[in-house]
Amino acid sequence: MASLVRLGGALKAGGCLFRAAARRQTGVRQAGDHAEVSYRQLKQGNKSQFIQSEMLGGFMWFWLLWHFWHEPSTVFGHFPYPDPSKWTDEELGIPPEDEE
Repeated sequence: MASLVRLGGALKAGGCLFRAAARRQTGVRQAGDHAEVSYRQLKQGNKSQFIQSEMLGGFMWFWLLWHFWHEPSTVFGHFPYPDPSKWTDEELGIPPEDEE
């Protein structure tokens, strides 16, 4: 019986918390500031966003060009490219000239 009394108290406290949370929720109309909706047109950013995007783009190009210059093997491979003038006709799949 004592456990039922404790359970009832816990349910009562939980019900109070649930009702308080339900009262705190605001509907869509009372939510305050909303993001502007734009359909098929660019949203105008402010000066700070423009500067941040330019700096991020500049850093990206710096990162790419720096690594192309200092670590070209990551892009072009780790081994030297073979000299095509040293390849034989057989390696290239060209049949011999005397064969007809």
